[in-house]
Formats: sequence, C-alpha cells, structure tokens
Amino acid sequence: MVQTVSGPENDDDEEANGGESLAPRVRDTPQDIRLEAIANTVALHPSRDLLVCGDVDGDVYAFSYSCTEGENRELWSSGHHLKSCRQVRFAEDGLKLYTVSRDKSVHLMDVEQGKLVTRIRGAHSAPINSLLLVDENILATGDDGGTMKVWDMRKGTAIMDLKHHDDYISDIAVDQAKRILLTASGDGTMGVFNIKRRRFELLSEPQSGDLTSVVLMKYGKKVVCGSSEGTMYIFNWNGFGATSDRFAVKAESLDCMVPVTNNIVCTASMDGYIRAINILPNRVIGCIGQHVGEPIEEIAKSWDSRFLVSSGHDQLIKFWDISALPKTTVNEYRKRKKKDGRMKSLTKKAHGDNDFFSGLMDESEKKDEEEEEEEDSESDSGSD
Repeated sequence: MVQTVSGPENDDDEEANGGESLAPRVRDTPQDIRLEAIANTVALHPSRDLLVCGDVDGDVYAFSYSCTEGENRELWSSGHHLKSCRQVRFAEDGLKLYTVSRDKSVHLMDVEQGKLVTRIRGAHSAPINSLLLVDENILATGDDGGTMKVWDMRKGTAIMDLKHHDDYISDIAVDQAKRILLTASGDGTMGVFNIKRRRFELLSEPQSGDLTSVVLMKYGKKVVCGSSEGTMYIFNWNGFGATSDRFAVKAESLDCMVPVTNNIVCTASMDGYIRAINILPNRVIGCIGQHVGEPIEEIAKSWDSRFLVSSGHDQLIKFWDISALPKTTVNEYRKRKKKDGRMKSLTKKAHGDNDFFSGLMDESEKKDEEEEEEEDSESDSGSD
C-alpha cells in the first residue's frame, strides 16, 4: 500500500486538543508520498495537480496531490511492464501517458483510468532508457546500447533508427522548432539529429565522464549537459562540436536537470541534493532540498511552476516550493562561502522537514545574507 507521510507536528496538534484532530492543515507543499519501491521516474500533469511515477518493479502509479494535509490520493496503479519502468511522460493534452521500460517496450496509457491503450513490444533490441515526446504523434526513445529511434505513433512504426553512440542514451531534448533532437550519452558525447530530414548530423567531442542530462537554456541559444562527474558542459546553439564553457559544480553527479527560467536550472544528484544553478554567470544559487544521503533519480516541475517534485532511493516522492526561485537575481561577483560550508537554503525544507527548525533557519539565513553583504561591500570598496 502506497502511503502519505505525515510530519511529527500533527501529533502535537491532537495532544493539545485532548486527542481531537483539528481541521486539516494547509501546508506550504503537499506531504511526501511513500512508495513500495524506488521510483526511477516521475512526471507531472500539464494542467492538473496530478503526478505519475514508474518504479524498479515495472509498476506505474498515478496520484493526485494537494497542500491540504491528508488529501494526496492514489488514483490507480498499473503493472503492465515486465521489468523496471525507466521513464514516464504525459502527452501535451494530459489525456495520454507514455512509458518505457527495461523490458524493451513502449506503452501508451489512458491517464484517467490507467488502462493500456497501445503496446510496442520489442521496440528496441536493448533496454530502453530515455523518452521524449516531440509532439502529439512523434516520440523519441534511446536505449542502453546507444540506439535512438523516432516513432510515429499514428502508425506505431519507427521513422528513424540510428546508432551513433557507443553507450546508453541518458536523455533527449528537442528545440522549440521541433527540428533538432539532442541526445546525451554514457559515452561522453552529445548527439545531434535532424528530425525533419531524418538524419544524423554530428557528435560533440567526448567529455570526461558520462553525459547524464541535456536541456536548452537562454532562449534556446545554449545547450547544457550534466555529467556523472558533477560538471556542466555548455554548448552554443549551432556550435555543437565543442563546449563554449564548463562549470564544475561541487556535486557527486548531475543526473537530471529541469529548467525553471531561461537562466536558472534545478539539478538532482547522487549525493541527494537538489541544487538551483544560474547559467552564465555560472553560480550555485543554493539548495532546494534533499533526500538525505540517498541518490535522486528524477525531478520534475508542476504545471503551475509552483512545485518541484523529486523521487529518490528512500522510496519517497517529495515536493519543494520553488515559486520564489524565478525572482532570484545573481550578481556578477562571487559571494563568499558560508562559514559552515553549507549551501544557501532556498526553501523552508531545504535542510530539514520540521517547520519549527525551518523558522529558525530563515532567521539565520537573513543574518548570513547581511554578513555576506557587509563583506561584499568591504571587499568592493577595497578594490581598485
């Protein structure tokens, strides 16, 4: 049974009222959802408070979520995949759901009831690792062997079937014009494919470590790849052969990235931290949250950009309030590190889930910021 995790503060409310429970509390974020197995993947509905996750057993779950305590609901579960479900993605209309699996199949499901509509068995000869919806009819898939396929779901057939990578395809992105597909691979290269002409264009020069994620930033003028070594590789659009910039983040890895604005991207890591990072100037803005000591598999943004959702090896789906993040500005100069070495907290729960401690933390954050500003003004006045 999948359950919602409640915080310790609820028990105090009941004790204060002689055991009677109060009206449901409205929280800043929905409660954590505890799963029966680790979720590899999580996706959020494009227009409703609904999420879907796929786990290592091949099961897919749908939940509605709410900030009202106790209101998260499991809507349905599906066990159609024979092996681990690797990625889930909603169609743009929110009515259909696509899933891919280690069992080498692509499934199309009905979102309302969780029923299987179409199945492509043996879609790849190797386990499928990544999935991208290009439009309502076209989707791209990448497998563990480095093969990328593009499917026309009206026919259920592949219109592109290309192998140019020597290792798994970790992630796929597409430009706004739906013309160029970009792939990140475990062989350390980024692949460039032209969907309109149905052909391979080029591979970037190899980077050190696996490329684990790829996103477009700066109004599509920059492509950013995350890596297994915690370095961000930045390419100019149409300068795909070699990086224009790189940023070594003090992270164990950068396994998943979600753009929040054209400048700010959230990253998930093996070290359990979710970081907000500004691109050009390259800065770690701070910590959104963490799955303490547990790797994070995937992060996703809600339809209204209010929440970031994460799935970790602690078998939890967690929610983080990122509504203030787009207003964040980054100065050109570097601020000094905090004395204890911790990242700046960007959400109340960034370094802990207890509301009482988060209040104290807000105060210490303000104090630290004031100290930083004083230090910065001193260092500025002392410079030539």
